[in-house]
Amino acid sequence: MSKPELTVALVCGPDCDLDSNAIRSAIEYFGGRVITYWIGRPNDLIGVLTGEDLYPDTDYIILNFHGDEGQFVMPELEESVYENDEPKDDFGPSDIKRYAQLKDKIVLANGCTLGVPSLAQAFIDSGCQTYIGPDDSPYGNAALMFALRFFYEIIQNKKSVKEAFELAKTTDKEMSMYQLYERK
Repeated sequence: MSKPELTVALVCGPDCDLDSNAIRSAIEYFGGRVITYWIGRPNDLIGVLTGEDLYPDTDYIILNFHGDEGQFVMPELEESVYENDEPKDDFGPSDIKRYAQLKDKIVLANGCTLGVPSLAQAFIDSGCQTYIGPDDSPYGNAALMFALRFFYEIIQNKKSVKEAFELAKTTDKEMSMYQLYERK
């Protein structure tokens, strides 16, 4: 196997497997390496956010989740299944501030309202270089196409993150809700 163009952590939230598989297939076809993380419980996401479970040399993180009011929708478990001190609610800015240690990572949060300023700022404060997400609710196909176009431009056309973001936004009017935040 030749050296991959880049390494992507694809973090798949509940009920997001179909589009996650499409994203994975496309990025691998473009020449990237994709490490998939299936989130079945909150501690699975915490392991990624802290970097403890993150594959070495990961360049990008795609948080492919459903979002609601600026929070990542987490699986609901039977009460007896939760581990000690495991969060039981959706993940919002306070959870990101508590757990995330994503120094210099580029994060695409590809779910409804996951690009609101308060959530984005929590990721930037955690050390992210760049955070991208929609500040409203894109149609599912639009979210998939945004990710595909963004990574196509990064890998195939060697565009910068900012250039790839701008090109992906031109795909259609649904893409206008995607926002880019950068560490200053």
